[in-house]
Amino acid sequence: MMEQRHDPERTIDLDLVRCTENAALAAWKWFGKGQKEHADEAASDAIRGMFQLIDCKGLVRIGEGYKDNAPGVFTDERLGTWTAGAIPMAIAVDPIDGTSLTSKGLPGAISVLAVTTCDNPDDDPRGLFPAIPSHYMEKMAVGPQVVANGRLMLDTPIEATLEIIAARLRKRVEDVVAVALDRPRHERLIAGLRRAGCRIRLISDGDVAAAIAPSLPDSGVDLYVGIGGSPEAVLSAAAIKCLGGQQLCRMWPKNAEERAKLVNEDGCTEADLTKVWTVDEMAQGDHLIFAATGISDSPMLRGISYKDRHVITESILMRYRNRTVRHIQAYHDIDRKTIHLASTSQEVRL
Repeated sequence: MMEQRHDPERTIDLDLVRCTENAALAAWKWFGKGQKEHADEAASDAIRGMFQLIDCKGLVRIGEGYKDNAPGVFTDERLGTWTAGAIPMAIAVDPIDGTSLTSKGLPGAISVLAVTTCDNPDDDPRGLFPAIPSHYMEKMAVGPQVVANGRLMLDTPIEATLEIIAARLRKRVEDVVAVALDRPRHERLIAGLRRAGCRIRLISDGDVAAAIAPSLPDSGVDLYVGIGGSPEAVLSAAAIKCLGGQQLCRMWPKNAEERAKLVNEDGCTEADLTKVWTVDEMAQGDHLIFAATGISDSPMLRGISYKDRHVITESILMRYRNRTVRHIQAYHDIDRKTIHLASTSQEVRL
């Protein structure tokens, strides 16, 4: 039996930031060039490459690409060295949340990952991040101040929800700021938000950062609501748990065919389809880490910029155990900075 480690995540937390930094820098080469597949492939290669240098036994539980067959880091893929004594961990990752934003040169794109490890190094981390079988989920995310005063309900009419949030934040409904994806499926939701009189920010993509925003101080966002990707729901849950906020989610089959598949092929019961997930269920364990780096400006992070002979990245690193949040600004010397790529197992210049 191996000796149990105290806070095993301490040994790899900064390396996880290097993963998202390298992915963001690799994606930046394709920023605004209309080639989202190339950007996603470059970012994925950079994350895999950095994990080749991390002494861990990483199993991807939430991977990017299964939804749309895009290039990415895939569910059940192994990352890390997998040497004897290495830390076992479950990984949720999206090399680029906002590939379309990146390809179009728009704000809101980030590189993001979360990991969680077991209390006992001999335990299997497989169940710590649930693999949600539906493509999409209904979501509602709020910050710690709202959560501290009682629980919201996913089925509460949006007008009533806004009244509750406004009361808990001690502001008027018309001063509450809600964020939602600009999608046809949200027509009734957006109409309800407008009837209530709150302020709305509609985004085209990038709902991980948007869901986290209500839990961040000074983000200017009070509520994230709507239907978005299931992998993104798990990633945002990890950060929101670290910040003390809450996110409620429920599977949302997009049509009768998907509902039938969920029941007949994935074995989902009616209880599974109506279950409301919280952050504690979507991101389990105490040894939870979230890391993200901005590609372009978002409510959470500033995007990549250049000054003199340096490229500047802004990242965020969160640990759940102590609810520590670190903002990391890094200056990378263009003449010296290299990225380790999995495809070549070599260091390459920016």
